[in-house]
Amino acid sequence: MSGLSFDLLVIGDANPDVVVGPVTGIEFGQREQLVEHGRLVLGGSAAIMACGAARLGLRVAFAGRVGDDPAGAFVRQALAARGVDVGHLVVDPQLPTPLTAIVTAGDGDRAILTSPGCLAATGPEDVPAELLAAARHVHSASFFLMPRLASLLADVFAEARAHGATTSLDTNDDPAGRWDRALLEPVLKVTDVLLPNAAEARALSGEAQLADAATALARHGPTVVVKDGARGALACEGTRLLRTGAVPVEPVDAVGAGDSFDAGFVAARLRGLGLHTSLALAVACGSLSTRDHGGTAAQPTWEQACAVADPKGTR
Repeated sequence: MSGLSFDLLVIGDANPDVVVGPVTGIEFGQREQLVEHGRLVLGGSAAIMACGAARLGLRVAFAGRVGDDPAGAFVRQALAARGVDVGHLVVDPQLPTPLTAIVTAGDGDRAILTSPGCLAATGPEDVPAELLAAARHVHSASFFLMPRLASLLADVFAEARAHGATTSLDTNDDPAGRWDRALLEPVLKVTDVLLPNAAEARALSGEAQLADAATALARHGPTVVVKDGARGALACEGTRLLRTGAVPVEPVDAVGAGDSFDAGFVAARLRGLGLHTSLALAVACGSLSTRDHGGTAAQPTWEQACAVADPKGTR
């Protein structure tokens, strides 16, 4: 690998998640409600993806920002314990670590409440040039939560590509609901793989039909890989469309499943696998990750994902 230190550099958000539920509704008025489960776990789309990729055997580094507080120490320790290099994780001396509360419903849906803390301060200066030069692939997540980084992410990706790396992006949700295409389009031109879920693909493209949404986004340059929940996934490469069904599991918690999907797809592509097989392995990783609470507890190994992936089932 020509002396490269990492298979994957992940850029983005990392925070503690407090996951509670299931509930059928939230009651205000100082009413106390009891729930079946409550967990303090590692959260943040980028952090969960990084852990999933490390679990799959990749050498992973993380670039981002946390606060100088117990929550930041928790994030650093949790990433490192899962094999992710945190040597370049910036500690903000003034702003706190982001915090997220996730309230789950019995039907698999969830509400996500995030205090952004130092996310808005995260910028391209938090991604050292030596890391961009040392990675085979660069992935960024939670695009709309980090406006300073988003405005210059095209430059970051272009630099990574100049060093020979490939790139991927999972925008995640836009809490403001603007889905700023003018901000995103320059990034798509230097993105090899775009990894939205179905709702995000529709919002980013303005297309109601999922195949049309994927095709429209692919016109900007990237291979578009769309996570479609219990229906599996859809990929669009140029004008070529592929679909695959979900892996049957008894889900416990879907938090972070899309991020584990991202890890599976990137790991498969870095192993030189084709689009059909990579899509099947990504679905396997996302599905298997739902077997326990939180985003990282049930992330599969490469061998576990391969054992349940069915590339013959893609079409």
